[in-house]
Amino acid sequence: MKTYKQVFSELAQANRAALIPFFVIGDPDLDTSLAIVKTAIDAGADVLELGIPFSDPIADGPTIQKADIRALKSGMTVRKALEFIRNIKDHKDVPIGLLMYYNLIYQYGKERFFRDFHQAGVNSVLVADMSIDDADEIYDAAISAGLDTVFMVTPNTEPARMKLIASKTTGFIYTVSVLGVTGSRADLSDVVEGLIAKLKKITPVPVCVGFGISKAEHAAAIARAGADGVIIGSKIAELIERNLSDKGKMLAEIAGFIGKVRRAIGNSVAKPPNESFDPAQDGFGGLNI
Repeated sequence: MKTYKQVFSELAQANRAALIPFFVIGDPDLDTSLAIVKTAIDAGADVLELGIPFSDPIADGPTIQKADIRALKSGMTVRKALEFIRNIKDHKDVPIGLLMYYNLIYQYGKERFFRDFHQAGVNSVLVADMSIDDADEIYDAAISAGLDTVFMVTPNTEPARMKLIASKTTGFIYTVSVLGVTGSRADLSDVVEGLIAKLKKITPVPVCVGFGISKAEHAAAIARAGADGVIIGSKIAELIERNLSDKGKMLAEIAGFIGKVRRAIGNSVAKPPNESFDPAQDGFGGLNI
């Protein structure tokens, strides 16, 4: 099974950020969802971030909430998600991260969940409604199962917490570019470049940026700022939603968008981190992940 370390190392040699699309498994139905994810892989996705649909996805905005609802209505379950992942790994061995909510893991059985999904081909599980303060609830079980760990940093995470998050992260740091929930934005956040630089100064763990990225230009700017990966979800969910009656057009638009983003980040050269950053001097405040 291909690891994050292998992929990020290969891409670093190529001086390119990873393209990481996010999909809700089973949106809008199982067969179409499989076709969508395979199309994205063939169009150039380097890593996948997949969500198992949940009834109360509190970190997500309306677009992905609707994707969850479509997937749940289509009959998607945790056990069906296992088979979905096996099918994807048969198509191509790309790293897969799950982004999901703890209730689903708890109901399935924590140790069994991590073991079963790692065996199916999952590299990491990010629990969106669990802060770093509660990481011990899942950390040992995830590591014991062979999974990498992924945790979130937001624009108002304090430097000491950044270090704590980095110390418990073995896969990549999911860097939230904006305050708020997921969703496409017209403009890229003006804090994301500084946030990437801060993280790069305190950890060698790959830094991947998500939330609010909806254009190829956004992805290119994030790559130039030094991010190791660019995560795009809501924009793709929008393409699914607006083409529910035309599967062919849906797949074509997703392939076109993925290809455009891939070309944009392929033409972007990462800048070195800001050498003047000192975590001890930074004045972050507010709520923390």
